[in-house]
Amino acid sequence: MSSDGVVSLALPFRGTWLVRNSPARRLPSHGTRLFATTYAIDFVPVRGRRTATVRDWRTVLDTEPPERFVGFGQPVLAPGAGTVVAVLDGEPDHEARRSQVALLPYALTQAARIRGGPAAIAGNHVVLELADGGAFVLLAHLRQGSVRVSPGRPVAEGEPLGTCGNSGNSTQPHVHLQAMDGPDAARASALPVEFRSYRILRSRGAPVAVARGIPGESQVVEPV
Repeated sequence: MSSDGVVSLALPFRGTWLVRNSPARRLPSHGTRLFATTYAIDFVPVRGRRTATVRDWRTVLDTEPPERFVGFGQPVLAPGAGTVVAVLDGEPDHEARRSQVALLPYALTQAARIRGGPAAIAGNHVVLELADGGAFVLLAHLRQGSVRVSPGRPVAEGEPLGTCGNSGNSTQPHVHLQAMDGPDAARASALPVEFRSYRILRSRGAPVAVARGIPGESQVVEPV
C-alpha cells in the first residue's frame, strides 16, 4: 500500500479486458458501499470489443450459456504477492444475460442476493492478504471448481488462482476486484486501488501506456 493509502496492484489477467463499474467514473463504483465495494472494479474479457463469440435469438430474448463468452475459463491471476486467507469454490455458474428481457427478472431478485451476504454476491472467490501489509484483495465470480489455492498458501504475483466464471451476482463472465482493510467484506472498509504497467487499447491510434492508474469506464486494457 502506498503512503496515500492506495493499494497498488498488477492487473489480474492476461490478454484484453473491458472495464466496467470503474471507480474512475463514480463513487461508489457499484452504486453502493455495502460489502466494502466502494472502489471495486469489474473486468470483462473481450475479443476485439466483443464479450461473446455468438449472437443469436437468445442474446435478445433469453439467457445464454456462459461457455459462449470469451472470458469463461480465462485464468485469473494474483494481483500481488501475499497469502490466501479465504476461498469459496462450490457455487454454480449461472446462465448469462445480455437480453433486457432476461435482465429484468434478475434485477427483481437483487435484494434477495444481498440478504445472502458477501458470499452470495461474490460467488466463488479468493481473498488475499497482500505481503506488504495492511490490505486484502477479493477476486470474485470465479468458475465453479477452478480455484487452485487454499487458505494459508503463499502466492506470487501473477500466479494463477482460478478462472473467470459467472458465479454469484454476475450477469456474464467477468472478474470483480476490490481491496479492503480486513478479510471479511461484511465488516471491512474499502480501500482505493491503482494498477501498474498496463496499456489502454484504442479503436484508432497506438495504445496508451500507463505506469500507474485506474482504468476508465469502457476502456479496453491489457497488462504490459
